[in-house]
Amino acid sequence: MKKLSVLSFILTVSAFNAQVISGTIISKNENQPISYVKIGVDKKTIGTISDGKGNFSIDLTGLDLQQKVKIEVPGYDLYEETVQNFKKNDQQKVFLNEKTKTIKEIAIKPKKLVDKNWGVKTKTKSVLYFVNPAGDKAGFLGETALQFNTKKRSKIKNINLNIARYTSTEPVMMRYSIYSEKDGFPDENLLDEEITVQLTEDMIKDGTYTLDVNDHNIWVKGKFFVGIQFLKAFNGSIKISAALFKTGFIREFYGDWKKMTIAAPAINIDVKMDKNGKDTKDDDGGYADDDISQGWMADNSKNIEEANQSIYGKNDSAGKYLKLKDTDMYYEIYGEGEPLVLLHGNSGSIKDYYQQIPVLSKQYKVIAIDTRGQGKSKDTSKRDFTYKLFADDVKALADELKLDKINIAGWSDGGNTGLEFALKYPERLNKLITIGANTFPEGVEEKLIERFTNQMKQLNDLAPEETFGERRLLKIMLTQPNISKEDLNKIKSPVLVIAGDRDVIKPDHTEFISKQIPNAEKRIYKDTTHMVPFEKPDQLNADILSFLGKK
Repeated sequence: MKKLSVLSFILTVSAFNAQVISGTIISKNENQPISYVKIGVDKKTIGTISDGKGNFSIDLTGLDLQQKVKIEVPGYDLYEETVQNFKKNDQQKVFLNEKTKTIKEIAIKPKKLVDKNWGVKTKTKSVLYFVNPAGDKAGFLGETALQFNTKKRSKIKNINLNIARYTSTEPVMMRYSIYSEKDGFPDENLLDEEITVQLTEDMIKDGTYTLDVNDHNIWVKGKFFVGIQFLKAFNGSIKISAALFKTGFIREFYGDWKKMTIAAPAINIDVKMDKNGKDTKDDDGGYADDDISQGWMADNSKNIEEANQSIYGKNDSAGKYLKLKDTDMYYEIYGEGEPLVLLHGNSGSIKDYYQQIPVLSKQYKVIAIDTRGQGKSKDTSKRDFTYKLFADDVKALADELKLDKINIAGWSDGGNTGLEFALKYPERLNKLITIGANTFPEGVEEKLIERFTNQMKQLNDLAPEETFGERRLLKIMLTQPNISKEDLNKIKSPVLVIAGDRDVIKPDHTEFISKQIPNAEKRIYKDTTHMVPFEKPDQLNADILSFLGKK
């Protein structure tokens, strides 16, 4: 049986009506100050963090006297008091009931424990979560969290945080928390003891800071959240990688948790999963997202990790830049033969075709492009992106490589670009493969459009310069393309139209595209979402080769 000490809270208040309350938080058991304790007001974004000596000041000006002040420390009972009582008690001492926790011995056969890694693994430097105390003196103390779900009882070994950039002249104080789930949001902190770190740059290895929590004996099952919070101001900033269009959660102090559908922070966890029991499927845990659970998006974190580890998109021996107006466009070439241009989706890059390039390049000259403003291709313009502009870039590269005619395989936005290329440069196109393409925004499921709209609202509330790139990429999906039935009727090149049966592109829209293009074929992949190149690589490769090989 493990006993946790009692917290004694001592306040020194200058006057009965003082609005700024100052004090010191002390552990009665050890008679020592407790550092970096969260003090706030229930359901409000007002709050502060005690310093390294337990001292704090909190401004309660204008608050309802019946609002609750909360003081929270893992291992101690939650302290709650009304603002009225909190302000009037000079030299107040609050004794919290000690927590007593019985730790049961758990016998699990070692051979039944399986290593897993769940969460957001991206190490991108283009989609980032900013922590900047100088630029956001209040907001940087907020907390961010990522949701997980496991069907099997699992022990968390490591919590990994992918950091794209660290600039600080002093250690950065961080707190980690594990929360239960209630109504889709973080609820109670499951930890019995504080987990804080002083992060320095040398602790970040290959873009990742790994916190070993194995000794904390954290077992989880069902839905839960892993949260991080920065505890004190520091001289510098941190940029955490984030996955675009994934869901994260944020709150300030004891304010309500809010969903952030712009992007999710790159938090992932290493676990030991208990495989005891009848159900031993491989899909029994991982990153949780409402849209994934509803079936029209998939957890492709494994594919993303494999793509990041591949050579594609960073192969100096195969890669070159084409300098155009406002952009240096990056591309890689593999194989020999008839040219096949690969175009990725929104916010993607060449590496997304890591399962296609090695197969297709055996028979074709594969030219994989990072679309401007994405991957390694820069864009210095301040204009909106258009699929016609992207098509112009493809034509410019074909000119540079002296290619009279090209084949194009485009996924998602890349397919939209391929359709615009077919309309604008029909004499330069041999065959086109579209994968999850659309000809107007209404062809996309309403739920995704609603999500994009909410993301745009959130981005507009953030610093304009820091979110300019993300806003352009969202806007193009919300407003384009605008290809009519009459336009599709004009396409004379052979076109293979591919989509998943659980795609975010509406089934009737995919049918519309294939019917309106005179020389089109259609393939619908069973049990497949929008992520066709990830989920059905062998089938996709075979269909592309078969289609291109037809005379």
